[in-house]
Amino acid sequence: MENKTLLGYNGRILRVNLNEREISVEEPPADYYQRYLGGRGFIAPTLLQEMPAKVDPLGPDNQLVFALGPLTGMPFPGSGRNSVGAKSPLTFAFGEAEAGGFWGAELKRAGFDAIIISGISNAPVFLWIQDGQVELRDAGHLWGMEVAPAHLAIQKELGDQQIRTAIIGPAGEKLIRFACILNDITHAAGRTGLGAVMGSKKLKAIAVRGRNTPQMADPKVIADLGRWMSQNFKEKAAVWKYGTGHMMEGYSLAGNLPTLNFQDGGFEGVKKITAQAVCDQFRVEMYGCYACPIRCKKRVKVDSPYFVDPIYGGPEYETLAAFGSNCGISDPIAICKAHEICNRNGIDTISAGVTVSFAMECFEKGLLNAKDTGGIELRFGNGEAMLQMLEQIVQKQGLGALLAEGSRLAAKQIGRGSEEFAIHVKGLEVPMHDPRLKQGMGLHYSVHPAGADHVSGVHDTLLEKGPQFEEWSAIDVNESIPSTELSPRKARLVYQFGLWRHLPNYLGLCVLVPYSSKQILDAVEAVTGWPMSYWRLMKTVERGITLAKIFNVREGFTLTDDLLPPRFSASQRGGNLKGVTVDPDQLSEAQKLYFQMLGWDEQGIPTRARLVELDIAWALAYLNFSPKKI
Repeated sequence: MENKTLLGYNGRILRVNLNEREISVEEPPADYYQRYLGGRGFIAPTLLQEMPAKVDPLGPDNQLVFALGPLTGMPFPGSGRNSVGAKSPLTFAFGEAEAGGFWGAELKRAGFDAIIISGISNAPVFLWIQDGQVELRDAGHLWGMEVAPAHLAIQKELGDQQIRTAIIGPAGEKLIRFACILNDITHAAGRTGLGAVMGSKKLKAIAVRGRNTPQMADPKVIADLGRWMSQNFKEKAAVWKYGTGHMMEGYSLAGNLPTLNFQDGGFEGVKKITAQAVCDQFRVEMYGCYACPIRCKKRVKVDSPYFVDPIYGGPEYETLAAFGSNCGISDPIAICKAHEICNRNGIDTISAGVTVSFAMECFEKGLLNAKDTGGIELRFGNGEAMLQMLEQIVQKQGLGALLAEGSRLAAKQIGRGSEEFAIHVKGLEVPMHDPRLKQGMGLHYSVHPAGADHVSGVHDTLLEKGPQFEEWSAIDVNESIPSTELSPRKARLVYQFGLWRHLPNYLGLCVLVPYSSKQILDAVEAVTGWPMSYWRLMKTVERGITLAKIFNVREGFTLTDDLLPPRFSASQRGGNLKGVTVDPDQLSEAQKLYFQMLGWDEQGIPTRARLVELDIAWALAYLNFSPKKI
């Protein structure tokens, strides 16, 4: 039965115990939804309260949580997002990622706000959810299949091409630590290795079909927002034409295009690998997510020298840079093929690309040799070698079996100073935004519970006048702070702007859809019927960040884990940022200010007063901790 006291939600959370093959439904009270909202807000308290400390991320006690926000599945642009969380097998910390597409909206229409999965099945299964009805089905015939064939096979088996899937590929089954979960083949919940958690549970997919959208408080406001975005997106959202990656030439000039494993920030071959170049040569079409006219996803096809199947979409900015400039590769076909290999097998393109670039630097510096690589000349700029090593990774063969552990664990085994070339925070490889330019982003990378996360991070170039701050007086929108400055003012803006950047992951809203802050506030009120304010939304985000931090404290993480790679305290070798570094002392001072603004102590541990103020005093019981073991 639908919870009639809630609007925008179903009031139902699905629980699946794979050990016992038990399925149950719980109906949390309305104040649970008001306190945590959804998405990451549901994930953090679930993982903290329901999992013992120090569980094996790939063992039965890890919980895998799929969570929607109040805006997920509502009929207006940007509402196609869902969050996924678990203890990360890559970082051993709080793990969380988001994905777009249609799956989240379909789950909302099918009658659930979240799915909590525990245990391990004794044989491969997939979960089938249809209009509130749930069953576990055999997936033995799907196990081993790549992503697209498995998705299509499920649709055929169930007799409905409108079925949506959240699915893993062979990489998740092989427990590759940066395996991802893909919605409908191309929309990846990419970061922190959640595909490996799903694979460890022998859960191949969650297939969903639904036909009932929850009621909203004010459908007219939502319809008006949708109409406004449909009329204005070409002016407001630059990604509609080429997708992400349209600013790569500017990034290269500024020093923000990671090159040769973050040794530099400018790439001579950048014009060959931009989103514009890829679209002009290989684009089949642009496509998008639920209810969104922006259609920022590109689908590419290549016939030679590598066949690239358009069913797997096409590379976005993070992929173009990770396999392109960061590996020294200017061949767009090799990059498109790398993207296809990742989606076909289900691995995160950021971690994969950065891990390959790490191995390339190790090879060039003599820490790896041709015997280690199976004869592959794994040098920067060698596109064929990059693809060969990527195939080794997804097969867990040769050196690829080691690199499938991620750059941190690989460096730990290689030793001999290779740790210096592993560019990660807490084990999560750094995305394609250089902290030497975006120092606010560097602060965010260092303190984020999941590691180097860019989606909720502070893109410093937006600190001047972004659409979300047109009417939010808490930010001095006229301030212009140099990106390379890490000052108390920057720490303040990272705190204020950063909280707002986190918010879409609680609401189920896409960060690329350019609503103003007032429009987002109006949307939440129109869906839920709750009187809303910026203060109330920010408190929800603070609550989620604080609970995720406590999860890490309980797992043994300390201030010594809130570090950036040493590479960023050294200058790039040339270009616009030559001589610019992240000063470790400035970073430490900025962290202390950030912690104080959050109500944490100087060690980054939330205080009792802050937990009481956020109405999560129950979390104090989870602050007992001992050192972690990795």
